[in-house]
Amino acid sequence: MVMKNVRFRIQKIPYLFLLMLFSCVTAMAQQGITVKGTVFDSTGETVIGASVVVKGNTSIGTISDIDGNFVLTVPSENTTLVVSFVGMKSQEVKATSTNLIKVTLEDDSQQLEEVVVVGYGQQKKASVVGAITQTTGKVLERAAGVSDIGAALTGNLPGVVTTTGTGMPGEEDPKITIRGASSWNNNEDPLVLVDGIERPMSSVDITSVQSISVLKDASATAVYGVKGANGVILITTKRGSEGSAKIDVGFNATLKSPSKLPNKYDSYDALMFRNVAIEHELALTPQSWADIRPQAFIENYRNQTTVEQRERYPNVDWQKALFKDNTMSYNANINISGGTKFVKYFASADYVHEGDLFRVYDNGRGYNSGYGYDRINVRSNLDFNITKTTVLKINLAGSNGIRKAPWTNASQSEWQIGQQWSGVYNIPPDVFLPQYSDGSWGMYPKVSNTTNSVQNISIGGTMQTTSTRINTDFTLEQDLSFITKGLTARATISWDNEFVENNRGINDLYNDSQSKWIDPETGQVVWKNSYDTNQGFDWTQGVNWSTQPGSVDNGQTVRNLYYQAQLSWARSFNRHNLTGMGLFSRQENARGSVMPTYREDWAFRVTYNWADRYFVEYNGAYNGSEKFSPENRFAFFNSGAIGWMISEEPFMRFLREKHILDMMKIRASYGEIGSDQLGDPFDESRRWLYMDSWKYGGHTRIDLNHAESIYTWWYESAIGNENIQWEVVKKLNLGVDYSFLDGLFAGSLEFFRDTRSNIFVFGGDRSIPSYFGGTPPSINKGKIRTTGYELELRVNKMFANGLRLWGNFNMTHARNKVLVKDDQALRPAYQKAAGHSVNQYYSYIDAGFIQNYDQLYGSPIHDSSDSQKLVGDYYIVDYNGDGVIDSKDSVPWGYTSAPENTFNATVGFEWKGFSAFAQFYGVTNVTRDVGLTSLASNLNTVYDTGTWWSKNTPDADVVVPRWNSKPTYYDGTQYLYDGSYIRLKNVEVAYTWTKGWVKKLGIDNLKIYLNGNNLWLWTRMPDDREANLSGAGYLGAYPTVKRYNLGIKFTL
Repeated sequence: MVMKNVRFRIQKIPYLFLLMLFSCVTAMAQQGITVKGTVFDSTGETVIGASVVVKGNTSIGTISDIDGNFVLTVPSENTTLVVSFVGMKSQEVKATSTNLIKVTLEDDSQQLEEVVVVGYGQQKKASVVGAITQTTGKVLERAAGVSDIGAALTGNLPGVVTTTGTGMPGEEDPKITIRGASSWNNNEDPLVLVDGIERPMSSVDITSVQSISVLKDASATAVYGVKGANGVILITTKRGSEGSAKIDVGFNATLKSPSKLPNKYDSYDALMFRNVAIEHELALTPQSWADIRPQAFIENYRNQTTVEQRERYPNVDWQKALFKDNTMSYNANINISGGTKFVKYFASADYVHEGDLFRVYDNGRGYNSGYGYDRINVRSNLDFNITKTTVLKINLAGSNGIRKAPWTNASQSEWQIGQQWSGVYNIPPDVFLPQYSDGSWGMYPKVSNTTNSVQNISIGGTMQTTSTRINTDFTLEQDLSFITKGLTARATISWDNEFVENNRGINDLYNDSQSKWIDPETGQVVWKNSYDTNQGFDWTQGVNWSTQPGSVDNGQTVRNLYYQAQLSWARSFNRHNLTGMGLFSRQENARGSVMPTYREDWAFRVTYNWADRYFVEYNGAYNGSEKFSPENRFAFFNSGAIGWMISEEPFMRFLREKHILDMMKIRASYGEIGSDQLGDPFDESRRWLYMDSWKYGGHTRIDLNHAESIYTWWYESAIGNENIQWEVVKKLNLGVDYSFLDGLFAGSLEFFRDTRSNIFVFGGDRSIPSYFGGTPPSINKGKIRTTGYELELRVNKMFANGLRLWGNFNMTHARNKVLVKDDQALRPAYQKAAGHSVNQYYSYIDAGFIQNYDQLYGSPIHDSSDSQKLVGDYYIVDYNGDGVIDSKDSVPWGYTSAPENTFNATVGFEWKGFSAFAQFYGVTNVTRDVGLTSLASNLNTVYDTGTWWSKNTPDADVVVPRWNSKPTYYDGTQYLYDGSYIRLKNVEVAYTWTKGWVKKLGIDNLKIYLNGNNLWLWTRMPDDREANLSGAGYLGAYPTVKRYNLGIKFTL
């Protein structure tokens, strides 16, 4: 029995052993397999700190080491790994224990716009510590029917403020400022570089733009030296890439119509209001009763049925008389790109035609005047890989623009040009018809300078101005890794030439025309030319205009030579990443026969980052300018910046793994930049401020008869200041970049402060007594501080059904304050420039209306025309309390003409080929001066500016206009408008085909779109100008426009 039990137990031992072995195998299986791999970026460099986690179980994971390697134990061979890194697209790979896994992560341009164009190079977005924003050419193309890059930038980049003042064809370039103005010398324009060379934006068409970077703080702009003080706009054009030829074609047709213009009452209402105004002032001017018009007379201006009635009692809608309801513009473009391993190529051509809004009238002279613009841009580049380490790049670009305008514009008189649209702004509806049925023009002989705008534009002749530009660049890039790894050299030389031809067309300045006026009270016709003064016969229209062949405008012919040499170095030592750049550049710029200007810059930049987590950058530039004496000609300016990618810290790992926080970077920069920008670089009065200026005074006179002697004499016209030196801008910037929830929310927050000191005060602006006897020397005596902040939020949400919702919201606040200026010492503080914004508006402050005679007699006296005050006038505040309203009571009011706040909101969606978006743009804290005075010069021009004061409307909008009485300080703040607005800047609906029937036609993709620009506006301003850029407020401007655009794009 015992032996049997023993035998049974021995027989169970093999089974026990098998059970133990199986348990061990099971245990080993539960421990999983070991996976090894390496993470690379798109350039082949290893990625340090990449996250490697098991899909669906983020508790199992690791990060790549300093060599990009990782080791991870996973449950089984069926496991999927998710590899990710900030700024790169995540990638999923299958786990395997048999082979080394190699993972290559591509840049995620949607999340971070990974590669950012910076000064003289590129940087990864993650390593940028300066204040830089970037957009792409595709974003700019969304601007409906807009062919100008500056106009297309509106609202797309925080910190960049664009201001438009006219819709004139070929002249729609907006004024651009970056983070507000910080000088009073009108030199706040940013530096614009096209492929690294200073060139105008108009030399590039939108479809050729690859990207636009805007550099705003000292760290980003310092390497550009003195010209970067106001910010830098870097335009990078498209280049070819290896592959078969790709052809992009686009065409759009744009219907343009006038936007908002001042509202004026028609003849009937204007005459009724005129009677009200005359009755209001009868106590002061009883003789005005003679100008009252009876109701029976006023009725003639309505319900007219015959030509005679319409001509005797005109009721002209000058907007319709001057401007068409719409006009057309067209744009066509084609881009071709491709390449091989040896050569890559890109070529483009872009044609723009801008139609004119002015109506065409028969002038009897055989030509049509008006405006128009046609432009063609061509661009090409070739990249030759001469050897494995040598690349030659050749850029050739050109443009030809033909601008049509009346010959009368040659005078460049702001007032004269303004008369072409004064009918909309100033001319009353009842004085004359633009053109009578017999072909004669209307006139009004009783008041001088009452211009017939239709006549002015119709017989103003026509001139073509042709601008031709040719740009050529040669760049040689050499890899010098045989000297030391990461070293490269780059040399560039460029020639730019611009030729301007004008005075081609029809000169009709000295050709008289027949005009007439019909007295509405008597019906009598008054002719301008009743008979020919030479022959005594009836006056007849002659043809006295002449054709002109054109001539080169020597004053606008520009030649520019630029060359630079650059050394760059970039190396990584484990987690230590270093770069360095040194550059020399020189520019020679000549215009006409004027002595060329010269500029020379030496610049450098060094950067360091540890594990893409901690960043340090230092920049410097040694600049030279001919505008200063030899002792002050050269100066060194520098800046520094630091950054911390806080999201890469270990304590942030939980938030990264839970996909709450994708990226967060904190950065700060500080530095100083010099500036010698004084406006036109060829302006002799500002070019050599350190030298005394002398002018030719003619021959001396001798004897009692003042006979001319053989001697000539010269006189000192301006006193130089050998101590004049650089303006200096000190820039401080604090910023945060962020991305949350797998890119659902991303954006940035910036705080900045710019302090500009040593600002130039020119001799004519000095506070020097008049008995000084001449123009005093210019000095560096000014200081301005600009502070503000920028907010940007981008939203991007992709749904499972392919629907993508996106949005872009940004805001900029920038406010400046004059700290020091050469103010008169005894001037009241509130009237000094110091303590207020640059170009602050001043006004006499009104404190409501004078409602009765007690308030009238109790109001402060006016130092002139005090007897002309009436009940219903504004109560003007005696600001200094001396009991008298005089010039000392004009005080700062409102804001400046530049907005302090700008807002942008763009939202859109994409789904199965459909796409749509809408962009809203607005500004606040801005003031505009538009002095549109009703009944001025005894003309029946009455503007709809709100209700007039009366006893029944004591809380009216404006005072009653005056007819014959002439009060002073009467307007108060009436003509200083709140310039805030909100506009529907762009809206688009589109569909894109990428497969199916388009493929059968050999087309890769086809897009048809319908969009609009400036379609809706809310504002208190009387017109749609954002500023009085093209003339004084009361003169008006060529109307800004609404655009309705239909277009097509396809790729072959």
